Order: sequence, then C-alpha cells, then structure tokens
Amino acid sequence: MLLSTATPLAEAYDLALVDLDGVAYRGHDSIPHASDSLAEARTRGMRLVFVTNNASREPESVADQLTGLGIAATSDEVMTAAQAAAALLLQHVERGSRVLVVGGAGLLTAVTAAGFEVVSSADEEPVAVVQGFAPTVGWRQLAEAAYAIGRGALHMASNLDLSLPTERGLAPGNGSLVGAVRSATGITPISAGKPQPDMYRLVVERSGARSPLVVGDRLDTDLGGAVAAGYPGLHVLTGVSSARDAVLAPATERPSYLAADLRGLLEPHEAPSERAGWWTLGEAAARVVDGRLELDDRSAGVDAARVACSAVWQAVDAGTDVEPTSVPELAVGG
Repeated sequence: MLLSTATPLAEAYDLALVDLDGVAYRGHDSIPHASDSLAEARTRGMRLVFVTNNASREPESVADQLTGLGIAATSDEVMTAAQAAAALLLQHVERGSRVLVVGGAGLLTAVTAAGFEVVSSADEEPVAVVQGFAPTVGWRQLAEAAYAIGRGALHMASNLDLSLPTERGLAPGNGSLVGAVRSATGITPISAGKPQPDMYRLVVERSGARSPLVVGDRLDTDLGGAVAAGYPGLHVLTGVSSARDAVLAPATERPSYLAADLRGLLEPHEAPSERAGWWTLGEAAARVVDGRLELDDRSAGVDAARVACSAVWQAVDAGTDVEPTSVPELAVGG
C-alpha cells in the first residue's frame, strides 16, 4: 500500500535515485517544476543521483544536458546502464579479460574503465559480450556477438527496453536488438538495467545512503526496479505511466508514493485510510464493489488517484478481479 510521511520526502530520505526522461526532462525540453524542486530538495539535505537505462551516452554528456536545463549535476551524479553493466561484468569474469562490446561510446568507455580489454571480433576470443544501444549498431556487430556467444562467451545486456522514444515516435530499443542475438543463439542474456535492481543497489552502495528513494515515471522499469531492490518509490505523473496505470499496476510495479510532479519531493505524504469500506484522503474517496472501482463525486486530483490505488490494490491482493474498464483516466492537474 501507499506509505505515509509526516515530513517532506526530501527530508525523510537521504538519497533520490532520479530517472531522466519523463522526470528531470522530456526529450530536449525541461519539465515544469523539475529544476526548482530538485534544487530545493538538495537544500533540504537530499542527495541526487540520476539513473538511466541509456548506455550510449557518457555521464559527462548527461550531466551537461541537465546543467543546461537548469538542473545542476556532475558526472559523478550520473549512473548509466553502461556503468552498471561494466560493474556487473566484474562479478562474472576477471578484470583484464577480453570483452566484445556492441554499442556506443558510453559503453566502450565504461567497459574500458572497468579494466577490460575491448575487442570487436569473435575471432579475438572474448570471454563476454556486452550489448548496449547505439544507432550505429547493425547486422555485422550483431553477427559478431552471436558468433562469440555461440562459442561460449557470456552475454550481458545494458538493458532490455524493447522500444526507444524519439521525436518521430517509438523505435526499436536495445531489447529488440538483444532479441535478435538471443534468437540466433538461444541464450538469454544477463541484464544490468532497470527493472533489474543492480543499478540502484550499486548507487546506494557507493553513496553510503541509509534511506534511498527511487523517483521515476515508468512503472515497468523505474518502479519495478525499486520494488526489486526493496526501496520505496515515488511515481511522478509527468512521463510514460499514468495515474490509471498506477491503479492497475501489479504488485511488482507499485509505487510507495504518488505525485503530480517533482514538487512531491517537497511535501509530506499522507496515505489514504479505510473507513466503512471506503478509502479516503481529504475529500477523495474510493471503494471496490463487485469487482468495480467506485469513486466519490468529490474525488479529484492526485488524492483521487491515491484512494483509487488503495482501494484497487487491497481488492486485488484479497483475490478480487477488478474490472479495468471501471478505472477511469484520472486527471491530476499541474
């Protein structure tokens, strides 16, 4: 169920693991309230690390983009899936081993920095293949990966995201390219990216944080990773997953907190309470009757989404099949 804090999240948690696209920015544009909210969260003592499934970009490039949008950041405050993959690789093969890298500059840099010898051909007998997205990846690179894996090399993917948002729409992501290699070899790769918990745990271990909070906009990756890692998660409604998606989320993807945007970091969060079969918060109220969600007419904004989550999650966890068509799109405002 949703959690409650008497103090603002930025004071209750010492580290925020912040997703990028859909949370800190949208494409090349800033998201309203993002820069001011993150700056204020820092003022209140919360450290920030930006965590992304993108493996093609260097941390310095990500930090520069954030800074250009008014969100002060250094490369040390960025964790990419490339860095996570390189760190995870050290748990499976010896430092100094030959590794075939299929991906962009960010992945090449991370693997090299971790102490591996980067090669480009299966004939160089790599012990592992690390695969990340880059728009330049083509059949020749995928074939070399398949050859090496077929000869016994470990296959590791920076992430398994099937799609990649672009200005023109959704394009094949790293998961789709990994799928081509997996189809050719029959080998399922290890994944370092969200929703696997490794990136989050790596950041927390390095930072020494005692009470981390995941902040994301995608239930299947950001919040799924939070649940897998055992960390509370704040779901902000400025990106991919909607309030309705949160209401219908499986237990493996449910957030601990819900907010319209990053201003939620600066506020206390009261959890809904149950009374006479209704879940209530402020003027919002919701219940599930005969497998259908009912919302009181006064229910509006984020509180409506919060009570709907509580009512539906309780019903589902008790074994009730809730009819998805009974859950409306919930406008949360700005």
